[in-house]
Amino acid sequence: MRIPIEPQNTRFLDFQPEYALTIRESVLLLSMTGHGQASVQIDDVRVVVELRAVNNRFLKTSINCDLDAAHQAKLEAIVKQHVHRGSINLRINSQILGEESNYQLNADVIRAYWLQLSEIAGSNHPINVESLLKLPGVVADNVRDDQNEQVWPAVEQATIEALVQLNKMRELEGSVMQQDMVSNCEIISTNLESIKSLAPGVITHYSKRMTERINSLLDPHNTSIDATDIVKEVGVFAEKCDISEETVRLGCHIEQFNKLIKEDCSNGKKLDFLVQEMLRETNTIGSKANDVEIANHVVEIKTCIERIREMVQNVE
Repeated sequence: MRIPIEPQNTRFLDFQPEYALTIRESVLLLSMTGHGQASVQIDDVRVVVELRAVNNRFLKTSINCDLDAAHQAKLEAIVKQHVHRGSINLRINSQILGEESNYQLNADVIRAYWLQLSEIAGSNHPINVESLLKLPGVVADNVRDDQNEQVWPAVEQATIEALVQLNKMRELEGSVMQQDMVSNCEIISTNLESIKSLAPGVITHYSKRMTERINSLLDPHNTSIDATDIVKEVGVFAEKCDISEETVRLGCHIEQFNKLIKEDCSNGKKLDFLVQEMLRETNTIGSKANDVEIANHVVEIKTCIERIREMVQNVE
């Protein structure tokens, strides 16, 4: 008998018409790490599937099972419909109830290994049987082609169920990361507004300091400097430390980041690119501003960006 699956408020899988297993229609931020496990029994076939996912720049699927290459290719196709980035380890244990084990020991291979190892190790070093069983060719798997077809329906259903569980865990972790990143973006925006308000005063303070310094140097000599020269010098300084373009771009990046993070899909690569651009603009502001207070705000911004960058590395 088939194990019933609770329907969810989502769309049905196009490739799976046999049972009502569904996935979510829309997904927000997804983590690339998670775990999923499912057990399915159909008639006399019992299958247990375990999935582990970690972060990776691309999708990499590792399958550990007794199925042939054709069925493993089908498993990879199923995984691609649920996961787009990350390193996926898929382990499948299938059993046909009431049937003898397909695994057999190859006595000739074991005997050959034993003789060679005994000759090399000598009588003073006993041979570990457990280690011997791990050697190539010792255990033979006599899986027939018809058995692959027999276990496939249960394998397919269990794999999809495990993937659904995996995605639930990824969604939960992704929602936590999303909240944290949004909070850090708010801190960045607050510090950016402070930088914008401080920027005009940098020129005024520089002009005042330069005038006072020049006058203190020229007063003992009863000499004065033309105000035009001071204006020219201040103009050159203003051009070098103008950060208006960088602050505007940083604000646009933050706005776009907040927009992407709330879309109905996980945009890990785009978010990663935006974080790099945000850091670049922040570094430029810090190097051009020439002001202690602005530098303090830049440090706060860079700290938040670094926190975001670490989380974005784990977003699908």
